[in-house]
Amino acid sequence: MRKASFERKTKETSITMGLNLDGSGACDANTSVPFMDHMLNLFAFHGLFDLKVKAKGDIEIDYHHLMEDLGITFGELIKKALGDKKGIKRYGHACIPMDESLAEVTLDLSGRPYLIYKVKPAKGNLRELESSLFEDFFRSLSNHAMMNLHINVRYGRDLHHIFEAVFKAFAKALMNAVSIDPRMKKLPTTKGKL
Repeated sequence: MRKASFERKTKETSITMGLNLDGSGACDANTSVPFMDHMLNLFAFHGLFDLKVKAKGDIEIDYHHLMEDLGITFGELIKKALGDKKGIKRYGHACIPMDESLAEVTLDLSGRPYLIYKVKPAKGNLRELESSLFEDFFRSLSNHAMMNLHINVRYGRDLHHIFEAVFKAFAKALMNAVSIDPRMKKLPTTKGKL
């Protein structure tokens, strides 16, 4: 079983996460940000990952520290759960609609982090949560998972629908990338190292 847990504590945040890449879609998310809990539940369900998240931060100041540190912790968790990466498909892609919104996520578990983030409208609030903080979340996740991650929203109007499509597409793309190809007995690279 490809499972991992990871904990990150700073003066600003305290986060504990657990992940099973070969799960059933179970999620217990308590980030103290209800919309983020909703997104993580969607991610787990649609990617068939088992995910546990307990997080708190200095949200009385704003949500930036918590969102960024959630991304850092989540990225480290994915990297740890992947282990040596032998046999994984490595690449993942999904294009997911949510009503009037369409999001496309393409990723490579290459060991070389990079984020392309084209989400418009990029500004606006989901209750108290500034939607631009999702770029910080995904940048931190990409950097710490050592993942090449491309997020493109082709179109959309409602912020809730836009980010729901993004998280579902990210789940499906990651599910594809981490799945095992029984024909691949080694690392999926000609370089010999990911």
